[in-house]
Amino acid sequence: MLSSTDVFVIGGGPAGLAAAIAARRHGFSVVVADGAKPPIDKACGEALMPDAIAALKRLGIAVPASEAVPIRGVRFLSSGLSADADFPSDNRSLSIRRTILHRIMSERAAELGVDLLWQNVVTGISGGEVKVGERTIRSRWIVGADGVNSRVRRWAKLDVQSRTELRYAFRRHYRVAPWSDRMEIYWGKQCQGFATPVSDKEVCVAVASRNPGVRLEESLPEFRELSARLDGCETTSAERGSISANRKLKRVCRGNVALIGDASGTVDAITGEGLGLAFSQAVTLADSFVSGNLTSYQTAHRRLAVRPLLMARLMLTLDGRPRFQQRVLQVFRKRPEVFRRLLALHVGALSPIHVALDGLTLGWGLLTA
Repeated sequence: MLSSTDVFVIGGGPAGLAAAIAARRHGFSVVVADGAKPPIDKACGEALMPDAIAALKRLGIAVPASEAVPIRGVRFLSSGLSADADFPSDNRSLSIRRTILHRIMSERAAELGVDLLWQNVVTGISGGEVKVGERTIRSRWIVGADGVNSRVRRWAKLDVQSRTELRYAFRRHYRVAPWSDRMEIYWGKQCQGFATPVSDKEVCVAVASRNPGVRLEESLPEFRELSARLDGCETTSAERGSISANRKLKRVCRGNVALIGDASGTVDAITGEGLGLAFSQAVTLADSFVSGNLTSYQTAHRRLAVRPLLMARLMLTLDGRPRFQQRVLQVFRKRPEVFRRLLALHVGALSPIHVALDGLTLGWGLLTA
């Protein structure tokens, strides 16, 4: 029976599996424990942004073309207006069902020799020990990848965080042929709607709002174009809900414990950057295991979050402001290069220095639109 390991990962979602794979590729022995039975699902938009694809490659994971849908760019829609922007030519995005992604990553972890303890609940940590059911496993490093309500974060006394504004998101799938090869974001008065193709006959639809009482079906009439496309379509999954927020922790590691993914802080789901962040964090965390010092992970974690948090704040300036939404879309239609450059910044293909230049262009456009 297993009694010790180099790395023990608590939480077997994509973030935890990424951490396990990255550590295993450096030669560490790794255990992953999760109380759930795979494949693990979660309410999310299911799009992998270009930086997520690049990070998966660094983990040795290639998403088969047969399992995913290429995404060309982003479309904003508001009250009859729409504006499109494509991803930079050397960047690509894919959309894939969360359950399929989890299967691919689980198989990769197993191939590398990660010990996967499914349906095993971790009940506590102490120093270099992890309590799993009735047994204790010693570990040099402990990784908390157990989500937004992380128990590991609480056990390690890493719960101190900056001010958080919560939003609430709900997702469901519909059996309908995709009408676009872009991620669509519908701007409403009180919430946003999202539509992303996940196969040649299925679309993932989500809504996000500051109101915890808002649900997907009740919100759809606010987005007339989207509601019309889904009229009469069969639903292929149950509605799932999740909290969405910009949440930043003061620290993401203490002693031999490190947090990753949503356990380590979040960016609002509107950015689509959650998985990309987690995968990049996994690469840097494994590097810190090699150096034997988690300080470098703390620094890298903070740096990785800068751009997604910035883009989340920029995008959420449109939230609940219909007239502002209309003016921004008018500028994007009149000056499509501004939208393209902002999207390039979003995916890390453009320096933040350009934000000031495009901000001036956008500001002038808002005055003259």
